[in-house]
Amino acid sequence: MTIENRRKIEGFIAMTLSTLAALLGLFWLIFILGDVLIHGIKALNFSLFTNDPVPAGVAGGGLRNAFVGQIMITLCATLIGVPIGVLGGTFLAEYARGRKIARIISILSDIMVSVPSIVIGTFIYAMLVKPLGHFSGWAGAIALAIIMIPVVLRTTENMLTLVPWTLREAAFALGAPYYKVISQIVYRGASAGIFTGILLSIARVAGETAPLLFTPRLR
Repeated sequence: MTIENRRKIEGFIAMTLSTLAALLGLFWLIFILGDVLIHGIKALNFSLFTNDPVPAGVAGGGLRNAFVGQIMITLCATLIGVPIGVLGGTFLAEYARGRKIARIISILSDIMVSVPSIVIGTFIYAMLVKPLGHFSGWAGAIALAIIMIPVVLRTTENMLTLVPWTLREAAFALGAPYYKVISQIVYRGASAGIFTGILLSIARVAGETAPLLFTPRLR
């Protein structure tokens, strides 16, 4: 048997095994999704979004408090995290461009993006929940905001850096102060990218549960 034929046979065997493994994984994925849809579609009704939960073993009830609570905490986290992230990214891209502090903050932001959310939850528990003696929704919102800030900050910094410096120079030549150049020219040029970063940060925290185990739950 030649080397070429042996390679063809080995490639065929590897392709066959890979295909079977992919089909096996796809089968179980479809099976799980189908089972969830079959049993879950029966409970999907309007009362699920309007009624509060009932005790275990009692028929009926809904998840209104879970939906409303998640929306409120995510909204508060957005109001806290987005302004800080945008302003921080603006500082790095405009006022600290090329400085050592900008590189340090950028590296720390990249590290913060990969920090497990449960670590942030325990940090907020130690800093806010434990000293105050009780859980609160604000602690949960701050925990989610900390997760959002590095995402928004790095996205804002990158998008502002992509705006050509010649646009700023043109505005300076017309006598515009720097803050107006940033707010009326630079932000407009990078608005789509900044908005995308904000949406990504919201999506990042919308499904987080680990930080909320240590912050807004009740005793």
